[in-house]
Formats: sequence, C-alpha cells, structure tokens
Amino acid sequence: MAVSSASIQQRLGEWLSPLGFQCDPFLIGWYNAVIQPCFHLQYPDDTLAFVVLSTPQMFEKAFKPFIVEKQFSIVRDPIDDCVAHYFTLVKKNFSDQRIEAIHDFEVLPNRRPKVLVQSAAHVAGAAYYYQKEDVQKNLWGEKKIYGVCIHPRYGGWFAIRGVLIFPDVQVPSLEQKLPVDCVSTDEKKIQLLERFNFHWKDWTYRDIIDVEERYSEGQKQYFATPPAERLKLLGLKSECSLMTAGGNQQSITHGAL
Repeated sequence: MAVSSASIQQRLGEWLSPLGFQCDPFLIGWYNAVIQPCFHLQYPDDTLAFVVLSTPQMFEKAFKPFIVEKQFSIVRDPIDDCVAHYFTLVKKNFSDQRIEAIHDFEVLPNRRPKVLVQSAAHVAGAAYYYQKEDVQKNLWGEKKIYGVCIHPRYGGWFAIRGVLIFPDVQVPSLEQKLPVDCVSTDEKKIQLLERFNFHWKDWTYRDIIDVEERYSEGQKQYFATPPAERLKLLGLKSECSLMTAGGNQQSITHGAL
C-alpha cells in the first residue's frame, strides 16, 4: 500500500511536535536544484524528506528532560546529543519505513557539511533563507555575507536541526510550499544581514520581525555560554567530553543555536 506524505507528516508531528520540533516536507529534487552539485543529496528527485526545526519550546520540552535522563552519557555537544536521541526514537517508531537522518552538525571527510540546512528549510517553506542576492542594491561588494533563515512565527528564535529522508517513498505529486517572505522591505533585509554578519552576538537580528515566542532567559544564557563551559552550566561532570562540530555557516547559524 502506498504511503502518503501527509500520513508520514502526521506521524512525525505526533512524535515531535509535543517536544517542540517542527517538521516540513520537501523533495530531494527541490533541494538539489538550488545548491551546488558538490552538495547534492544522492537520491531520486521525487524522494520525500523532512527538515526538522527546533522551536523555542524545545529547550524545556525536549532538552531539559533529556539532560536529566542522559547526563552521564553525553559524548558530544548536549544539544546535538539531544536531537540525535530523538531522531533515533523517530526511526524506531517508524520501523515500517527506512529513514536516513542527517544532522546539521555532520560533515564529510573533506569537511563539507552533509546537508545545507538553511537551503532545506527554504525549499520546504519552513523559513525564508535571506541572502545578499535578496537585496536589490549590493552594499558589500565582494565581501562574504552569510545568509540567515527567518521563521514567520519565531523570527530568528529557532534552529534547524537536520533532515529526515525516506529513501523508499517517492511523491512526485507533492506541491511545494513557498517560504513566507516576512522581512518584506529592502531596508529590513539589509538590517537583518548586517546584524547577523557583524553583530550576531547581541541577538537583535532574531527580532527583525514581530515574533510570537522567543527563547527563555535560561535558554539564552545557555547559548550565550561558550561551548566548552556549557556542561558545567548544566551541572554535568567535567569528565564528559564536549566535541563541537566544525562546519559551514548554514550549520552554525541555525544548527547550534
């Protein structure tokens, strides 16, 4: 019996939404069409995938319970371990389907990221990936200006955690949902890119639009703490090793925060 993308999305939502995650479907072909060939995902174009975002509620609903349960087995970054834990549970509860999970922090041997999460979020319609090409007048010349995703409900107060690919599910009829261009004026887009690239530590780029929800003060404190000191902040033993994943700006932008 054929499996529909809607039924899979419903099942994913039943598992992940109560934990503060958001899942949006896309086709591999949509993703491959907007990125360089070296980053292509090697699946047929009509293969179903989902981009997974963490909303502001994930910290309380998923991360804190995970830390309480797993505090003596943290081997990587605690947030990364948390997301990996829930991705594993999803795969177990989809025992009837083959799922390939790619996390935002994963890189290839050549240090290229395995997936460009911001591009995935854009083609899935989950968040708009603003780049300097979205601004009519180039103010930066040849200077490298990193793009940033903005969510229509959460602004910059969210993160993109990875993708879930269903290699055996092809849905050529899936209609693409365009992302909401919520930063609607050129002036605002310039402000966004300037704030993100040159003043990202002050958090203001996240409030470029009116948002429904932000990170809690405790969550802000956690992400403002240097990665090497976060275990101590959580009260975890120092012998737990913390490994930070290197990688691309797409990962750093909305994978780590």
